[in-house]
Amino acid sequence: MSNEITTRMGDGERVLFSAEEIREDIRVGTAQAAERAGIPALSAEEQEKLFDIIADPSRIVSVQPGEEVIVSDDGCSMSFYGGQDGGGVGAPLSRMQAVLTYERACGADTTSLGHSDYSFKPVKPIINFEANDYYNTSMVTTAPFFYGAQPNLGLYFQPDGPCPNAAELMPMGKIDAARQAQEEAAGHLTRDLVFVGSRLADVGLEGLNLDTSGSAGDADFLAALNAVARLKEKVPDLPILMGASGEFIIGMHGEVEYDGQRLAGLYPQDQVKVIETAGADIAGVAINTTTTESLPWNLSRSVTFMKAASEASNIPVHANVGMGVCGIPMMEQPPIDSVTRVSKALVQIGKADGL
Repeated sequence: MSNEITTRMGDGERVLFSAEEIREDIRVGTAQAAERAGIPALSAEEQEKLFDIIADPSRIVSVQPGEEVIVSDDGCSMSFYGGQDGGGVGAPLSRMQAVLTYERACGADTTSLGHSDYSFKPVKPIINFEANDYYNTSMVTTAPFFYGAQPNLGLYFQPDGPCPNAAELMPMGKIDAARQAQEEAAGHLTRDLVFVGSRLADVGLEGLNLDTSGSAGDADFLAALNAVARLKEKVPDLPILMGASGEFIIGMHGEVEYDGQRLAGLYPQDQVKVIETAGADIAGVAINTTTTESLPWNLSRSVTFMKAASEASNIPVHANVGMGVCGIPMMEQPPIDSVTRVSKALVQIGKADGL
């Protein structure tokens, strides 16, 4: 009988590893995460539990009855009508039909609507149309119905936006000018997030998802935090999910702070704290997948980060299990064997409150 176990690489390639190789990758992965973020590595018992999940011979694995968690949604219904390059199947459905199919046929815990660009800046000039579509769809949905998009600070830099391009200024040595451009752009972004969120709240918004916050660095993350705080002042009962874009906040600015905490370099256990301080109801954690490493290595890292974040947070923490994050292979349509193993490990060992 073969001693080899089927698993994946970070790019989705199907590979055969020995039990010893999987255990070693689990050990190295958790040690790397612990060293990077200054957090505890997984215990020997937790590492063995993770091995059992990865080595399970079933194609699909799951938690025991009663251990299920909520699955929050960041545009999943787009997969029905989106193109293959975005992980979609291109079915001829409207956005409302896609949302209802996701809710009623797939039994979704939550559903959502979003602009096809999935950024907030393009939504501002068409907010009346988006609010109308949201309202009409919300009248026929039952599950919690979010509106989601990315803050995406990059759209506020020239040539797409009004601000000088920080990425062009920095290589020229114009660091102060680059920082000023980011601060100016962050101000525009915060105002747009508050504007869109407020207008949608006027038509009964059930939840706002600020997805992939910090994708353009620490000023991007700051703009999202400021928007959360202002929206909570205007609409205290509006549920807000604020998700990160990576395992640490990139210091493109390097000096911006929120509530006295410098944002550059924050790992998940500190990201969730500032998200909680701003007033968000759910914090989303994203851990980068390395395509040249194995699923056991990537998942071990992700579970280590996730456990530390869950222990540090007083609000629910959801793990981002989309393509290329939290141990999921970086591919448009991640294989179900990987997705279910990642999900089970993040819940049972990482103590995620949701996915």
